[in-house]
Amino acid sequence: MNDYGERELAELVRAAEPHATAVTLAVARGDRQAVRCHGLLTHGGDPCTPDTVFELGSVTKTFTALLLAALVARGELALDDPVERHLPDSWHPATVRHGGPIRLLHLATHTSGLPRLPPGLLAGAVPTWFSNPYAAYRDEQLRDGLARTTVRARPGSRVRYSNYGVALLGRLLAEAGGAPYPELLAERICRPLGLRSASCHPDAADRAVGHRLGRPLPPWHIPGLPGAGAVRAGGADLLRYLKAHLSTGEGELGRAAADVQRPRLRLPHSTDQLCLVWNHRRLADRDIFFHSGATRGFTSFVGFCPQTATAVAALANCGPALDGRFVQRGYEVLKRTAA
Repeated sequence: MNDYGERELAELVRAAEPHATAVTLAVARGDRQAVRCHGLLTHGGDPCTPDTVFELGSVTKTFTALLLAALVARGELALDDPVERHLPDSWHPATVRHGGPIRLLHLATHTSGLPRLPPGLLAGAVPTWFSNPYAAYRDEQLRDGLARTTVRARPGSRVRYSNYGVALLGRLLAEAGGAPYPELLAERICRPLGLRSASCHPDAADRAVGHRLGRPLPPWHIPGLPGAGAVRAGGADLLRYLKAHLSTGEGELGRAAADVQRPRLRLPHSTDQLCLVWNHRRLADRDIFFHSGATRGFTSFVGFCPQTATAVAALANCGPALDGRFVQRGYEVLKRTAA
């Protein structure tokens, strides 16, 4: 019992070599669970612990999906609402050339027709592309970029992964919920689930230092697009978060957790399906839900299986490898644990 997860942690450490100084694995199946940690927060730093905070990158999008479903459960908005209904008064929507309006569901399933990144971001990001590319992009730039955006594909007609789309969704949820995204997430998701380390604050205490090719990086700042990639958390909190998706139907967040798991469309050239942000794969008689993320200095993977009450989170303080080996190893740990 005491060595539960040790072999899997060793596999993840090997996958994160040579640039990560800290790796965390949080794993649960049924009544067994463990948060295993390896290494130091940075070279010569303090030891990594279950509460050590890692940047989650696009795993943030799963938090945004749960926040969306929670607001739907409260009746504050609906998945079919058009974007225009929840824009701030001074904002102008994107121009849609063909078809009907962009709806919240389109943003949460990458079918809005919006590009991967918003207009104007790349030009400002070039000077800090390998360290902190989103730091200068703020709410005003998102507002101005949306007014300059033209959608040429019919919303809902095809899948096109979009950081822009989920970031816009986060901004609309903030408008509907009456608080900035970081505060709304804390109020509606983190505090009710008992998450102590999860937040959008770049200077969180007990944080691991990100590394790219062995060089330490400053904390990731993403003020204008927090719903797409600003959340950071420790392994213990991620395990609580994932296990909440295994207790569906209990209260508002239980209903929301069930809603994010409902398949919405089949991915092109695949048997996989897309739910609200989450990827869904059917393996024999089991449902696997998973998502990965990265910033310049961190790589993350999360997933769960309801039938076997399995949850896995894998975190490393190094940027993603070109071959995706850390994420792939995290997926293999989930698949094997859920078998």
